[in-house]
Amino acid sequence: MSTTTTDRAAQLEERLARVRRRISEAAEASARTEPALIVVTKYFPASDVAALAGLGVRDVGENKAQEAEAKAAELDGSGLKWHFIGQLQTNKAKSVVRYAAAVHSVDRPGLVTALGKAMAAENRRRADAGEPAREPLDCYLQLDLRLGEDLEPGRGGARPGDMMDLAAAVAAADGLRLAGLMAVAPLGEDPAAAFARLQEHSAELTAAYPGAAGISAGMSQDLEAAVAHGATHLRIGSDVLGPRPAVG
Repeated sequence: MSTTTTDRAAQLEERLARVRRRISEAAEASARTEPALIVVTKYFPASDVAALAGLGVRDVGENKAQEAEAKAAELDGSGLKWHFIGQLQTNKAKSVVRYAAAVHSVDRPGLVTALGKAMAAENRRRADAGEPAREPLDCYLQLDLRLGEDLEPGRGGARPGDMMDLAAAVAAADGLRLAGLMAVAPLGEDPAAAFARLQEHSAELTAAYPGAAGISAGMSQDLEAAVAHGATHLRIGSDVLGPRPAVG
């Protein structure tokens, strides 16, 4: 693995410190518990991820299954907790459960089924190799917070009206743990209003599943609004890593 240059390491340290200050200030301003920071490293090299680990980052988010798998393998033993936060195809479930601690984009029954089967297969593989079973996979239900009827497909997410049925499917699946909700603030809408709805959906969910209190919400541009409305996990990319590198 290539190493990060001194200048790049210093840049990451400065950006990370700035984001951590924003999070602390937002939590203090809203009298909330400071949420966990998931640094989203899509398109950035494993050397950047290693440098962030050296700065105390423990939670890393990835959007692309193939890229995430490669980085997790390269950084095996680094103590990082990998969060898969992008749209996940069912045929990628088997690879994701090999490294990911959590999937933040569970939005349909077919994916729940695929993840459950993949977890069973992974634990059989580990047993055959004399390895201990892995921890349950944390599943965040991704909700589509856009308002209106007959919406065209967007950036993924289940309709809020389908939330409880999806939650029941996750709760009933061996190897899966219902962790909470995830959402992206809709384009063109005040993030505070969207995250207020997400908080209401979370209250409904936790009334039935008290252990599913996680709220994965907030990115670089709207983390303050997310913190004010109870986010437990923030997904921050560009404000830590800078502009994404060109992708060929």
